[in-house]
Amino acid sequence: MIRKEDAIEYHTAERAGKIELRATKACLTPREMRLAYLPGALYPAQEIASNKELVFRYTARGNLVGVITNGSAVPGLGAVGPAAAKPVQEGVAVLFKRLADIDVFDLEVDTQDAGELARMIRLLEPTFGGILLKDVRAPEGMDLNDQLSGSLQIPVLHENLYSTAVVACAALRNALDLVEKRIDSVRVVICGAGMIGTGCARLFRRLGLPGENLLVYDVHGLLHPDRDDLHPYQRALAQADSARTLSAGLGGADVFVGASAAGVLSGAMIRDMARYPIVFALATPEPEIDYELARASRRDLILATALGQYPNAILDVLSFPYIFRGALDAQATRITEGMLIAAAQALADLAREEVIEEVQLAYGNQLSGFGPDYILPKPTDPRILMRESAAVAEAARVEGMARTAVETTAYRERLAVRMGTGRDTLRGLMLRARQASLRVLFSEGQNETVLRACRIVLDEAIARPVLLGDEKAIRETAARLRLDLGGAVILDPLRTPRRAFYEEEYFRMRRRRGIMPATARERLTHPECFAALALHSGDADMMIAGVGRHYADSLRTILEIIGPAPGVEKIASVNMVLLPKGVYLLADCTVNIEPTAEDLAQIALMAAATARRLGIEPHVAMLSFSDFGSSDHALCRKVRRAAVLAKSRASNLIVDGEMQLMTAINAAVREEYFSWSDLKENANVLIFPDLQSGNIALHLLQNTAEAVTVGPILVGTRLPAHLLQYGAKVHDLVNLTAVGVVEATSTPAAD
Repeated sequence: MIRKEDAIEYHTAERAGKIELRATKACLTPREMRLAYLPGALYPAQEIASNKELVFRYTARGNLVGVITNGSAVPGLGAVGPAAAKPVQEGVAVLFKRLADIDVFDLEVDTQDAGELARMIRLLEPTFGGILLKDVRAPEGMDLNDQLSGSLQIPVLHENLYSTAVVACAALRNALDLVEKRIDSVRVVICGAGMIGTGCARLFRRLGLPGENLLVYDVHGLLHPDRDDLHPYQRALAQADSARTLSAGLGGADVFVGASAAGVLSGAMIRDMARYPIVFALATPEPEIDYELARASRRDLILATALGQYPNAILDVLSFPYIFRGALDAQATRITEGMLIAAAQALADLAREEVIEEVQLAYGNQLSGFGPDYILPKPTDPRILMRESAAVAEAARVEGMARTAVETTAYRERLAVRMGTGRDTLRGLMLRARQASLRVLFSEGQNETVLRACRIVLDEAIARPVLLGDEKAIRETAARLRLDLGGAVILDPLRTPRRAFYEEEYFRMRRRRGIMPATARERLTHPECFAALALHSGDADMMIAGVGRHYADSLRTILEIIGPAPGVEKIASVNMVLLPKGVYLLADCTVNIEPTAEDLAQIALMAAATARRLGIEPHVAMLSFSDFGSSDHALCRKVRRAAVLAKSRASNLIVDGEMQLMTAINAAVREEYFSWSDLKENANVLIFPDLQSGNIALHLLQNTAEAVTVGPILVGTRLPAHLLQYGAKVHDLVNLTAVGVVEATSTPAAD
């Protein structure tokens, strides 16, 4: 659940809005500024003046989409105008960049005159490689889409008209195959004659659905030729059928597609449909019929909604970013219905393939593959970009819309390199965490950051939070913050009947270390000590502490009560660093100040095991200021010996060193100077020679790079316990919870 307070804070934190403009070329020195502007920009301008096609070579136009609205049909709000539409527009811009590496200028135009809007867009054509129309009401939006698609020489798509329709086509094709029905022989009912309903009707016909087999309904009933309230786009879908009501139309129908409102479909209506009915209830935030009610109405039903928490989610994000990626890379002059069907076909085909491991892991190995509950690929599947974009680019070539021919195999490989893996890693880990349902104990339950994070953890079903602290104070703080703690457990140290047991257990554990019974009672007044004993006693599955204390103080408590796992000499920490095109694990950046060679070898093995548990195949680099003996300093010899020890203890692990960071992450350097290195792929697990270097590197990434860092993740502990550093933000706590849960629950076989 997304609450208003969270959304407002998200949009206002740090800097207003969600997007910014960044230079892609160096522009720091006076020379670079002259190259970027004047006189440097005049030279490519001259080239473009003599050959307009060179604009795609010398400027960002080929990767720039204009997302344009007049705010006349904002989802859930209606005609709120262009200013109120801007948050949604910026959101689309973020999705374009996040999913397909496409840049966006969002334009909110203050006019309700469709002709004026069309003229403005035509005048802006030289700016963009493509145009996405968004939240422009029907029928003006349909007319605008058709006009501009026919007149501009760049791809145009009305998102509301076609994005969901493409995904619905993919789902329909697979659903029909499962029930062994043909598109040319089924009867389809669409409820909703707006943008989504019209888009589905158009593309279904393109798939081969006969017009006479399609009945479309709006709030007034069947779109019938006798009605005088239909606009031209609705009239094109009108049928002279006697089934004037939705209930009558569904009698014996094979397919229902809802693009209307909650409550318009009943279980009785579904029972009146033909054998093996297909129901796509796409209204949001509530579908036309409750998911569980629909499932209970027919055993032979194939059901889909537009809600991501249920199987077969028909989501528009599965289409428009990837359609534009392919259209832009082919330099297409337009987006045709044939290209849209190619996108749908690619989605449908991908759903029939084996579910790859990283997607299975993201969903807790619960996906059985192609079948009634899996007719579409999951949004986390990284193959969608390659398959769908390549299909669109190829269709553009076949239909004569491409300025540039794209060779499919090579193009897919370029897309894989372009996007990398870092973008989807955290989302996949969050989905995996949902499957475990661990009890996570937060030692500072009254802390505002902890409470805000706890609410998100509950909303996203990442874990079952246990909040340690005075119950009255926790509830008062939550009320002041307007946070509903429903679903969280509050563990009050002064009221729990387990307190006496914890005191006895702590005394038993530490009585030969100078602890007296009175000291044990006093120690349990410290939240981290109490939390660690609760974890030790099995009253929680994982603990997180340290939000408001010095890391070293909290760490001493963990070492004292939890301690290392069997066979581990020293615990360590791993920080996950997520970059747009890569994921790195850094160790050790918070625990061991001056590790020995033996310590470094063990840290490398523990970090590699953590990588595997998180679904990352480790390639380990033992870092130094020396490359393979280029310096014989004692610090370099230590790292060199650590690499030898790590190799000897894990023959199946790819690990090498000592080496500089550049050597570890730059394949060209290795190929030219160290082609014999065991490291054939760039390192993704980086082992630092001491705490000072690791900590500085981590903080540099946190504060100067485009990185999301997660951690520290404590590794080598007997039980899952993690410590955040003071000053941590809400998202730091949420992310560490998710990653910690996955790390704690992965099977030993993953190691």
